[in-house]
Amino acid sequence: MPNWFLIPALLFYIVVVLYPSIAGAYYAFTDWRGGTAANWTGLENFIKLAGDSAAVASLVNTLTIAVSLTLVQTALGLLLALALNSAIRGRNLMRTLFFAPMMVPPVIIGLLWQYVYTPNGPLDSLLQSVGLGALSQSWLGNSQIALWSIIASVIWHHVGMSMVIYLAGLQSIPQELYEAAAIDRAGPLRRFWSVTRPLLGQSTTIAMALTMTSSLKLFDQVFVMTGGGPGVATETLSLIMYKEAFVYGEYGYGSAIALVLTMIVAAIVFLQMSITRRGEVEA
Repeated sequence: MPNWFLIPALLFYIVVVLYPSIAGAYYAFTDWRGGTAANWTGLENFIKLAGDSAAVASLVNTLTIAVSLTLVQTALGLLLALALNSAIRGRNLMRTLFFAPMMVPPVIIGLLWQYVYTPNGPLDSLLQSVGLGALSQSWLGNSQIALWSIIASVIWHHVGMSMVIYLAGLQSIPQELYEAAAIDRAGPLRRFWSVTRPLLGQSTTIAMALTMTSSLKLFDQVFVMTGGGPGVATETLSLIMYKEAFVYGEYGYGSAIALVLTMIVAAIVFLQMSITRRGEVEA
């Protein structure tokens, strides 16, 4: 009898998640443009996608963002967690300050950093004030550094999430292990490598999986800060999918891009989690 109470939730899941996902996968093989009937075209959309230079560039940008964010954000989150897990004054305040950006919507973060990167804006003024004015440039207008400027803003926004995950992992490690290591005359680096690192395996898996998933689907900050420009220097698969479907009305082609993005996210996250979980077992 209690199983009957699952029916409303199951119906909601079917209507809101399952049906749209199946419909989207179907439309990826059609020429649907919204107001007309969808005609089956087979792999035509995927062949078009493979030959689309903008889509290929967006794939490269998406993978660059994913790898860079996962490595740098995870490392910074771990360093912050290690620092703020120690007995330093004001650590609770500092934890709050580092995590606070996570509570701000990505669109607001995008607008904030767009202002920071404005020519002769806050960042350029700061560089000039410390004698590094020669480094000032068009942070979002230079195709060589625009993508890295966006990556920096995303790291600032999300590093608090990785920090909190690692803090939870650090606080679950029994202090007796550190005391035993100290008795064995293990130094700080040895205690980290032999005690802390293995016991943070699950935290690393979670932090990297969440970062990888969100970075592969990055849309808000790119859309607000550059719109994919200059040229295709900051285009991502999520952004080009949005443009094809909702700007140009190519819903079938947009669905094909969405399907490819879904498969890429699933494959990369599965591979990443397999590697990190294997590291947990070995540790």
